[in-house]
Amino acid sequence: MTAAAVLVAAGSGQRLGAGQPKAFVRLAGRPLLEWSLDALRTAGFDDIVVALPPGFVAPSGCRGVTGGATRSESVRLALAACPAGDAVVVHDAARALVPPALFEQTLAALADADAAIAAAPMTDTVKEADSSRLVAATLDRSRLWLVQTPQAFRRDVLERALDVPAAVLAEATDDASLVERAGGRVRVVESSAENFKVTTPYDFKVAELLLRERQPC
Repeated sequence: MTAAAVLVAAGSGQRLGAGQPKAFVRLAGRPLLEWSLDALRTAGFDDIVVALPPGFVAPSGCRGVTGGATRSESVRLALAACPAGDAVVVHDAARALVPPALFEQTLAALADADAAIAAAPMTDTVKEADSSRLVAATLDRSRLWLVQTPQAFRRDVLERALDVPAAVLAEATDDASLVERAGGRVRVVESSAENFKVTTPYDFKVAELLLRERQPC
């Protein structure tokens, strides 16, 4: 199976409060997106397309496209720039601690599915509450997963799933939900909480500590 990779790096990063697009904030000595690029290259990806904020240039060795108004629109634009292939892996640049093996594991899970998503099992008790914040139910956490990236897709399936009106793209919180909407089979690949998304200043500090621990002295 031939596979290309899409790295989503077009977000503004307002919740991080860094005054610039999050993917280009320096984390542990280098732009945040470079950590994910390293993991993709270690996993063997040669064709990487990066969805970028307007006016930004892709790192050396990658193709760059200007992202859209929503995350899934950015994926659609980047996918159109990918070379032909059987599968595509989509990853968020903000998940800087992704282990390279996770890309391979999600691709392997396409053997009997249309999409495969990295996800961490829930460890906290989960309550469902109504609009007045009164608890309505305690959910079975053994069936619940915290969804992450990478997410791997059969390319033709993802292309069809993304071929929807802009309003539908805007409502999607991840690309796998669009595949689900189209009736596709999505398999979970177990990951860990360490593959978290750098969103807030707290996340940034934790990621910096963990990444510096990985670096040689």
